[in-house]
Amino acid sequence: MASLKEVRNRIVSVNSTQQITKAMKMVSAAKLRRAQDAIHQMRPYAQKLAEMIATVSAQTEAGAENPFTEVREIKRALIIVVTSDRGLCGAFNANVGKATMALVQEKYADLNAAGNVEVLALGKKGGEYLSRRGFKVNEAHADIFTRLNFTNVREIGEVVLNAFTEKQFDVVEVLFNYSKNVATQIIQTEQLLPLVASESGEKTSSVDYIFEPSEEEIISELIPKSIKLSIFRALLESNSSEHGARMTAMDKATDNAGELIKALKLEYNRSRQAAITKEILEIVGGAEALNA
Repeated sequence: MASLKEVRNRIVSVNSTQQITKAMKMVSAAKLRRAQDAIHQMRPYAQKLAEMIATVSAQTEAGAENPFTEVREIKRALIIVVTSDRGLCGAFNANVGKATMALVQEKYADLNAAGNVEVLALGKKGGEYLSRRGFKVNEAHADIFTRLNFTNVREIGEVVLNAFTEKQFDVVEVLFNYSKNVATQIIQTEQLLPLVASESGEKTSSVDYIFEPSEEEIISELIPKSIKLSIFRALLESNSSEHGARMTAMDKATDNAGELIKALKLEYNRSRQAAITKEILEIVGGAEALNA
Protein backbone atom coordinates (compact mmCIF):
# COMPACT_ATOMS: atom_id res chain seq x y z
CA MET A 1 0.00 0.00 0.00
CA ALA A 2 1.29 3.47 -0.91
CA SER A 3 2.30 5.81 1.89
CA LEU A 4 0.07 8.73 2.89
CA LYS A 5 2.49 11.21 1.36
CA GLU A 6 2.53 9.39 -1.99
CA VAL A 7 -1.28 9.22 -2.13
CA ARG A 8 -1.55 12.89 -1.14
CA ASN A 9 0.91 13.88 -3.89
CA ARG A 10 -1.06 11.88 -6.45
CA ILE A 11 -4.30 13.62 -5.42
CA VAL A 12 -2.64 17.03 -5.87
CA SER A 13 -1.24 15.96 -9.27
CA VAL A 14 -4.55 14.60 -10.58
CA ASN A 15 -6.39 17.67 -9.32
CA SER A 16 -3.96 19.92 -11.24
CA THR A 17 -4.51 17.84 -14.37
CA GLN A 18 -8.27 18.13 -13.93
CA GLN A 19 -8.00 21.93 -13.81
CA ILE A 20 -6.04 21.86 -17.07
CA THR A 21 -8.57 19.63 -18.83
CA LYS A 22 -11.41 21.87 -17.63
CA ALA A 23 -9.67 24.92 -19.05
CA MET A 24 -8.97 23.16 -22.37
CA LYS A 25 -12.61 22.14 -22.61
CA MET A 26 -13.74 25.75 -22.13
CA VAL A 27 -11.23 27.04 -24.70
CA SER A 28 -12.33 24.42 -27.24
CA ALA A 29 -15.98 25.29 -26.63
CA ALA A 30 -15.31 28.95 -27.41
CA LYS A 31 -13.28 28.09 -30.53
CA LEU A 32 -15.96 25.63 -31.62
CA ARG A 33 -18.59 28.37 -31.75
CA ARG A 34 -16.40 30.54 -33.96
CA ALA A 35 -15.51 27.59 -36.21
CA GLN A 36 -19.18 26.63 -36.57
CA ASP A 37 -20.10 30.21 -37.44
CA ALA A 38 -17.41 30.26 -40.14
CA ILE A 39 -18.54 27.02 -41.79
CA HIS A 40 -22.23 27.93 -41.56
CA GLN A 41 -21.57 31.24 -43.30
CA MET A 42 -19.57 29.60 -46.07
CA ARG A 43 -21.86 26.64 -46.86
CA PRO A 44 -24.61 28.62 -48.69
CA TYR A 45 -22.02 30.21 -50.99
CA ALA A 46 -20.37 26.85 -51.72
CA GLN A 47 -23.75 25.27 -52.41
CA LYS A 48 -24.82 28.06 -54.76
CA LEU A 49 -21.52 27.95 -56.62
CA ALA A 50 -21.86 24.18 -57.10
CA GLU A 51 -25.41 24.66 -58.45
CA MET A 52 -24.20 27.34 -60.84
CA ILE A 53 -21.43 25.12 -62.19
CA ALA A 54 -23.90 22.23 -62.54
CA THR A 55 -26.36 24.37 -64.51
CA VAL A 56 -23.86 26.05 -66.80
CA SER A 57 -21.86 22.87 -67.46
CA ALA A 58 -25.00 20.91 -68.30
CA GLN A 59 -26.13 23.43 -70.90
CA THR A 60 -22.79 24.02 -72.60
CA GLU A 61 -19.89 22.07 -74.04
CA ALA A 62 -17.41 24.24 -72.19
CA GLY A 63 -17.55 22.10 -69.05
CA ALA A 64 -16.55 18.91 -70.88
CA GLU A 65 -13.67 20.70 -72.61
CA ASN A 66 -12.26 22.20 -69.41
CA PRO A 67 -8.81 20.78 -68.45
CA PHE A 68 -9.99 20.16 -64.90
CA THR A 69 -12.67 17.74 -66.10
CA GLU A 70 -10.25 15.66 -68.17
CA VAL A 71 -10.38 12.01 -67.19
CA ARG A 72 -7.19 10.14 -67.98
CA GLU A 73 -5.46 6.92 -67.02
CA ILE A 74 -4.45 7.11 -63.37
CA LYS A 75 -0.69 6.77 -63.08
CA ARG A 76 -0.06 9.12 -60.15
CA ALA A 77 -2.41 10.10 -57.33
CA LEU A 78 -2.43 12.94 -54.81
CA ILE A 79 -4.34 12.57 -51.55
CA ILE A 80 -4.98 15.69 -49.49
CA VAL A 81 -5.24 14.69 -45.83
CA VAL A 82 -6.73 17.25 -43.44
CA THR A 83 -5.95 16.75 -39.76
CA SER A 84 -4.99 19.01 -36.85
CA ASP A 85 -1.67 20.47 -35.72
CA ARG A 86 -2.20 19.37 -32.11
CA GLY A 87 -3.32 16.26 -30.29
CA LEU A 88 -5.47 15.72 -27.20
CA CYS A 89 -8.58 15.30 -29.34
CA GLY A 90 -9.25 11.59 -29.03
CA ALA A 91 -9.09 9.49 -32.20
CA PHE A 92 -9.70 12.53 -34.42
CA ASN A 93 -6.36 12.38 -36.26
CA ALA A 94 -5.84 8.62 -36.12
CA ASN A 95 -9.20 8.01 -37.81
CA VAL A 96 -8.21 10.17 -40.79
CA GLY A 97 -4.88 8.37 -41.03
CA LYS A 98 -6.55 4.96 -40.97
CA ALA A 99 -9.11 6.10 -43.56
CA THR A 100 -6.29 7.30 -45.82
CA MET A 101 -4.51 3.96 -45.57
CA ALA A 102 -7.76 2.13 -46.31
CA LEU A 103 -8.41 4.34 -49.36
CA VAL A 104 -4.93 3.73 -50.73
CA GLN A 105 -5.22 -0.02 -50.14
CA GLU A 106 -8.62 -0.15 -51.81
CA LYS A 107 -8.03 2.08 -54.86
CA TYR A 108 -4.34 2.82 -55.29
CA ALA A 109 -2.45 -0.19 -53.89
CA ASP A 110 -0.44 -0.78 -57.08
CA LEU A 111 0.38 2.91 -57.49
CA ASN A 112 1.48 3.13 -53.86
CA ALA A 113 3.71 0.09 -54.24
CA ALA A 114 5.36 1.85 -57.17
CA GLY A 115 5.76 5.05 -55.15
CA ASN A 116 3.24 6.99 -57.23
CA VAL A 117 0.91 8.04 -54.42
CA GLU A 118 1.73 11.31 -52.67
CA VAL A 119 0.08 12.77 -49.57
CA LEU A 120 -0.41 16.52 -49.12
CA ALA A 121 -0.75 16.92 -45.37
CA LEU A 122 -2.82 19.89 -44.25
CA GLY A 123 -2.23 19.54 -40.53
CA LYS A 124 0.88 18.35 -38.68
CA LYS A 125 -0.57 15.21 -37.11
CA GLY A 126 -1.68 13.62 -40.38
CA GLY A 127 1.75 14.09 -41.91
CA GLU A 128 3.47 12.54 -38.89
CA TYR A 129 1.05 9.59 -38.80
CA LEU A 130 1.44 8.70 -42.47
CA SER A 131 5.17 9.39 -42.80
CA ARG A 132 5.81 6.90 -40.00
CA ARG A 133 3.98 4.32 -42.10
CA GLY A 134 6.05 4.82 -45.21
CA PHE A 135 3.93 7.26 -47.21
CA LYS A 136 5.46 9.99 -49.33
CA VAL A 137 4.28 13.07 -47.44
CA ASN A 138 4.52 16.72 -48.41
CA GLU A 139 4.42 18.65 -45.13
CA ALA A 140 4.89 22.14 -46.61
CA HIS A 141 1.49 23.24 -45.28
CA ALA A 142 1.62 21.63 -41.83
CA ASP A 143 0.87 24.97 -40.10
CA ILE A 144 -2.18 25.86 -42.15
CA PHE A 145 -4.51 26.22 -39.14
CA THR A 146 -2.42 29.02 -37.63
CA ARG A 147 -3.37 31.17 -40.62
CA LEU A 148 -6.63 29.68 -41.83
CA ASN A 149 -8.10 32.02 -44.43
CA PHE A 150 -9.11 31.72 -48.06
CA THR A 151 -6.09 33.70 -49.28
CA ASN A 152 -3.66 31.07 -47.99
CA VAL A 153 -5.89 28.19 -49.06
CA ARG A 154 -6.11 29.69 -52.54
CA GLU A 155 -2.32 29.38 -52.82
CA ILE A 156 -2.56 25.69 -51.97
CA GLY A 157 -5.36 25.31 -54.51
CA GLU A 158 -3.21 26.92 -57.21
CA VAL A 159 -0.42 24.42 -56.52
CA VAL A 160 -2.84 21.49 -56.74
CA LEU A 161 -4.52 22.78 -59.92
CA ASN A 162 -1.19 23.44 -61.65
CA ALA A 163 0.08 19.99 -60.68
CA PHE A 164 -3.02 18.42 -62.24
CA THR A 165 -2.89 20.41 -65.49
CA GLU A 166 0.84 19.64 -65.81
CA LYS A 167 -0.06 15.95 -65.38
CA GLN A 168 2.02 15.49 -62.24
CA PHE A 169 -1.10 13.80 -60.86
CA ASP A 170 -4.03 12.18 -62.63
CA VAL A 171 -6.44 12.20 -59.69
CA VAL A 172 -6.72 14.28 -56.51
CA GLU A 173 -8.78 13.24 -53.49
CA VAL A 174 -9.31 14.90 -50.12
CA LEU A 175 -10.07 13.31 -46.73
CA PHE A 176 -11.31 15.26 -43.74
CA ASN A 177 -13.53 15.06 -40.67
CA TYR A 178 -17.11 16.24 -41.01
CA SER A 179 -18.88 17.14 -37.77
CA LYS A 180 -22.24 15.40 -37.57
CA ASN A 181 -22.60 16.86 -34.07
CA VAL A 182 -20.26 17.96 -31.30
CA ALA A 183 -19.52 14.40 -30.17
CA THR A 184 -19.53 12.64 -33.57
CA GLN A 185 -17.12 13.15 -36.46
CA ILE A 186 -17.47 11.33 -39.78
CA ILE A 187 -14.65 10.86 -42.29
CA GLN A 188 -15.52 12.40 -45.67
CA THR A 189 -13.72 11.46 -48.88
CA GLU A 190 -14.20 13.61 -51.99
CA GLN A 191 -12.60 13.53 -55.42
CA LEU A 192 -11.49 17.04 -56.30
CA LEU A 193 -9.89 16.37 -59.69
CA PRO A 194 -10.86 15.53 -62.29
CA LEU A 195 -14.20 17.16 -61.62
CA VAL A 196 -16.61 14.24 -61.93
CA ALA A 197 -20.05 14.30 -63.51
CA SER A 198 -21.86 14.27 -60.16
CA GLU A 199 -20.09 17.49 -59.21
CA SER A 200 -20.21 19.22 -62.59
CA GLY A 201 -23.83 18.15 -62.55
CA GLU A 202 -26.66 17.29 -64.87
CA LYS A 203 -29.11 19.71 -66.34
CA THR A 204 -30.86 21.41 -63.46
CA SER A 205 -32.67 24.24 -65.22
CA SER A 206 -34.48 24.80 -68.50
CA VAL A 207 -33.76 28.54 -68.49
CA ASP A 208 -32.17 29.83 -71.68
CA TYR A 209 -29.23 31.81 -70.34
CA ILE A 210 -27.44 34.63 -72.06
CA PHE A 211 -23.74 34.37 -71.14
CA GLU A 212 -21.59 37.44 -70.64
CA PRO A 213 -18.67 36.94 -71.00
CA SER A 214 -18.50 33.73 -73.01
CA GLU A 215 -19.44 30.29 -71.69
CA GLU A 216 -15.81 29.17 -71.81
CA GLU A 217 -14.63 32.12 -69.74
CA ILE A 218 -17.32 31.57 -67.12
CA ILE A 219 -16.56 27.86 -66.79
CA SER A 220 -12.79 28.40 -66.73
CA GLU A 221 -13.29 30.89 -63.88
CA LEU A 222 -15.87 28.97 -61.87
CA ILE A 223 -14.34 25.49 -61.82
CA PRO A 224 -10.93 26.48 -60.33
CA LYS A 225 -12.72 28.66 -57.79
CA SER A 226 -14.97 25.72 -56.90
CA ILE A 227 -11.94 23.43 -56.36
CA LYS A 228 -10.23 25.98 -54.10
CA LEU A 229 -13.46 26.50 -52.23
CA SER A 230 -13.79 22.73 -51.71
CA ILE A 231 -10.34 22.65 -50.11
CA PHE A 232 -11.24 25.63 -47.92
CA ARG A 233 -14.51 23.98 -46.91
CA ALA A 234 -12.67 20.77 -45.98
CA LEU A 235 -10.35 22.79 -43.74
CA LEU A 236 -13.22 24.65 -42.09
CA GLU A 237 -15.15 21.42 -41.54
CA SER A 238 -12.08 19.76 -40.06
CA ASN A 239 -11.35 22.77 -37.86
CA SER A 240 -14.87 22.71 -36.45
CA SER A 241 -14.70 18.93 -35.95
CA GLU A 242 -11.33 19.21 -34.21
CA HIS A 243 -12.64 21.59 -31.55
CA GLY A 244 -15.71 19.41 -31.03
CA ALA A 245 -13.54 16.31 -30.65
CA ARG A 246 -11.16 18.06 -28.26
CA MET A 247 -14.02 19.44 -26.18
CA THR A 248 -15.50 15.94 -25.89
CA ALA A 249 -12.13 14.38 -25.07
CA MET A 250 -11.35 16.98 -22.39
CA ASP A 251 -14.83 16.57 -20.91
CA LYS A 252 -14.27 12.82 -20.56
CA ALA A 253 -10.77 13.40 -19.19
CA THR A 254 -12.17 15.79 -16.58
CA ASP A 255 -14.78 13.22 -15.53
CA ASN A 256 -12.13 10.47 -15.36
CA ALA A 257 -9.91 12.69 -13.25
CA GLY A 258 -12.83 13.28 -10.88
CA GLU A 259 -13.38 9.53 -10.52
CA LEU A 260 -9.67 8.98 -9.92
CA ILE A 261 -9.61 11.70 -7.25
CA LYS A 262 -12.51 9.99 -5.46
CA ALA A 263 -10.67 6.65 -5.55
CA LEU A 264 -7.46 8.23 -4.31
CA LYS A 265 -9.23 10.03 -1.48
CA LEU A 266 -10.82 6.74 -0.43
CA GLU A 267 -7.41 5.07 -0.50
CA TYR A 268 -5.94 7.98 1.46
CA ASN A 269 -8.63 7.75 4.14
CA ARG A 270 -8.17 3.99 4.45
CA SER A 271 -4.41 4.36 4.74
CA ARG A 272 -4.82 7.13 7.29
CA GLN A 273 -7.29 5.07 9.31
CA ALA A 274 -4.96 2.07 9.18
CA ALA A 275 -2.08 4.23 10.42
CA ILE A 276 -4.19 5.60 13.30
CA THR A 277 -5.34 2.10 14.25
CA LYS A 278 -1.75 0.87 14.20
CA GLU A 279 -0.65 3.71 16.49
CA ILE A 280 -3.49 3.00 18.94
CA LEU A 281 -2.56 -0.68 19.02
CA GLU A 282 1.05 0.19 19.69
CA ILE A 283 0.05 2.53 22.54
CA VAL A 284 -2.27 -0.08 24.06
CA GLY A 285 0.38 -2.73 23.70
CA GLY A 286 2.98 -0.52 25.38
CA ALA A 287 0.62 0.32 28.27
CA GLU A 288 -0.14 -3.36 28.85
CA ALA A 289 3.56 -4.13 28.85
CA LEU A 290 4.17 -1.49 31.54
CA ASN A 291 1.30 -2.79 33.68
CA ALA A 292 2.61 -6.31 33.44
